[in-house]
Amino acid sequence: MNTSRLVLQVEGMTCASCVARVERALRAVPGVSAASVNLATERAEVTGQGLNRADLVRAVATLGYDVVSEPIDLVLEGMTCASCVARVERALKSVPGVSEAQVNLATERAHVTGQAEGAALIAAVEAAGYDARLAVSGLAEGVAARRQAEDSALRRDLWAAAALSLPVFVLEMGGHLLPWVHALVMSTIGMQTSWLLQCALTTAVLIGPGRRFYLKGLPALIRLAPDMNSLVAVGTLAAYLYSLTATFAPGLLPQGTVHVYYEAAAVIVTLILLGRFLEARAKGRTSQAIQRLVGLQPRTARVRRDGPAQDLALADLRRGDLIEMRPGERLPVDGLVTEGASWVDESMITGEPLPVEKTAGSRVTGGTVNQTGAFTFRAEAVGQDTMLAQIIRLVEAAQGGKLPIQALVDRVTLWFVPVVMGLALVTFAAWAALGPKPALGLALVNAVAVLVIACPCAMGLATPTSIMVGTGRGAEMGVLFRRGESLQALRDVRVVALDKTGTLTEGRPSLTDLHLAPGFERSGVLAAVAAVEAQSEHPIARAITQAALAEGLTLPPVTAFASRTGLGVEAMAGVMRVQIGADRFMVALGLDVGPFAELAQALADKGKTPLYAALDGRLAAILAVSDPIKPSTPQAIRALHGMGLRVAMVTGDNARTARAIAAELGIDEVVAEVLPEGKVQAIRRLKALGPLAYVGDGINDAPALAEADVGLAVGTGTDVAIEAADVVLMTGRLTAVPDAIALSQATMRNIGQNLFWAFAYNAALIPVAAGLLWPGFGILLSPVFAAGAMALSSVFVLGNALRLRRFAPQGVQP
Repeated sequence: MNTSRLVLQVEGMTCASCVARVERALRAVPGVSAASVNLATERAEVTGQGLNRADLVRAVATLGYDVVSEPIDLVLEGMTCASCVARVERALKSVPGVSEAQVNLATERAHVTGQAEGAALIAAVEAAGYDARLAVSGLAEGVAARRQAEDSALRRDLWAAAALSLPVFVLEMGGHLLPWVHALVMSTIGMQTSWLLQCALTTAVLIGPGRRFYLKGLPALIRLAPDMNSLVAVGTLAAYLYSLTATFAPGLLPQGTVHVYYEAAAVIVTLILLGRFLEARAKGRTSQAIQRLVGLQPRTARVRRDGPAQDLALADLRRGDLIEMRPGERLPVDGLVTEGASWVDESMITGEPLPVEKTAGSRVTGGTVNQTGAFTFRAEAVGQDTMLAQIIRLVEAAQGGKLPIQALVDRVTLWFVPVVMGLALVTFAAWAALGPKPALGLALVNAVAVLVIACPCAMGLATPTSIMVGTGRGAEMGVLFRRGESLQALRDVRVVALDKTGTLTEGRPSLTDLHLAPGFERSGVLAAVAAVEAQSEHPIARAITQAALAEGLTLPPVTAFASRTGLGVEAMAGVMRVQIGADRFMVALGLDVGPFAELAQALADKGKTPLYAALDGRLAAILAVSDPIKPSTPQAIRALHGMGLRVAMVTGDNARTARAIAAELGIDEVVAEVLPEGKVQAIRRLKALGPLAYVGDGINDAPALAEADVGLAVGTGTDVAIEAADVVLMTGRLTAVPDAIALSQATMRNIGQNLFWAFAYNAALIPVAAGLLWPGFGILLSPVFAAGAMALSSVFVLGNALRLRRFAPQGVQP
């Protein structure tokens, strides 16, 4: 049975202990081999065999969390009448997990709600005899809308809680801080009325804005799986119930302990809501990379179908549609230019700053921006098949991933909340037994402070938020992390091995040198040689022909073309006999290549391929063809060396050429003349120097990419290479390699800072909240300040992660 993967959008998780419990519940479902839950993205990724979505949803719901049902829109093809609609609706409703399906014949769309996967819906429609594909709008937009609704609800509850808590705080704490406030309260409404008023306002806070903590936290406590909500619920209820007893049944409390702590319960709820609101706002900013990518898709496209062009919704586009583009418009999908010409800004996809010329036959990518001209292109990839949609899926997958470092955090936080509750009980018991009068009140206050300050939100957010921002920033730079784990692995790399052709070099041979013998002129020789070479399919021949055409030369007609095996080619170019080949061909013709011997040696030493040309039996010129080094390559090698990394070149090219290029670029290790299997062996040998990253672009690089600790595929390369890689460089710039490594290092550094803060913060403040400073300094931490400090902890972690949005490696990017 094949391994499958399901993604659930889980709502209601608030801390790292929630994450650990959801993961444990999902792993207990039959068929599940792995489950990874991300607090920042609120996504659970489950892999296994024979997965049943309903079972997974039930496992999550049992813990008290909700699995969000995002509606799925399908674009349908092949329906012709109302009976088709009924047949498709019946097929969709038969899919397990579907709660409702509506099919519209006019728009050829289906709107499905429930817990079914898009792939299962498409399969059901196809089994009914119709075609279907996912519409472009979908999960990313749904998640954004849900988060906006969450922000609105939190803002409303926060303002309500603040308005109700302020009078409570003033009535109680105002009297402690300012004697005249106490005197005013006592002389006007009196203490009992003040307590009754505080009771009414606090009750409104707890059953209104604060009820979310009790609806989640108390059931979790009953299931013996307490979370952050449980800590808040127990702490605030303890303060509230103690205050109720003091207000309405003071005789039940020991003498000298009749005090109220309404302000603690009310203000704690308010401050934690403030923290939640700030977290939600910050988490929204961490996912802005996805939102920006989604925003690159225009809503409509001008389509020519059997008549004049008309504007159609993006989801209604089909493969083969002719789409008209005007200056300044954003391309809706991927395709091939059929007529017209323009320059297109592809920087949002590749990171390349300069526009790219597009003419008939050029490929164009959805999300890029047409600059000055007008053209028409044929849609070749639409919906979820476009490059932009694939990039969005890659970024989502990377943002939802977990790093190895997170495993330790998960183990700690699973037991963190129960341990904190135990510490709170110990604190209460110690103060009640040993504390000064009023011991019971002080015991309650300190126990509540321990419960509130120890919420493990910051621990749960420390890693995923940095991953989200780091991978999102990478996408904006044209660096796509296919798996979040590659972020951590790339940080540890000590050796970078590079393929030569297409990675270090352009991958396209070009004419670099043309030196003439006395009595010949450049245009005549190049035109004659190019005319003959145009008859050959050899890459070197094409390079010479393209050079002549680029100079605007007119090529004479060619007759009597013949290839001399192992030597070269000859033909009549117009009325002139032209012979082109290696030095041995010239020697065979009885021509002396001595005058060019020194120059030929110098060209060969630079990794170039020298050729000779004879016209009408006279040695006319020496030419050199090479695969030019990319302009960004020297800068990239310098940057890698500047990071303390060793650089190796692994190539199937001849050793002399490889050594020449390595010497020119300052590459440390050279492995040449190897087949794809040999590249794998070379990678294994180079790993002895330390963790290794391999950069390649061709089909023959796929095994080496898979063998390396981290494989980086140049996005201009083949699909096979990209699939085998951990990181995809959307641009052909080699400086993207040090960019990716520097981003990995910055992200891991950011995660380390977050984790240190989260753990050190709790380790330092829990003892303070328990009263450690009381014996020596007489200092106690109020639960109100504990709640504020807890909120600040999460905000600090999120703010620190957001700094990665400004990441720009100095001296690496051009």
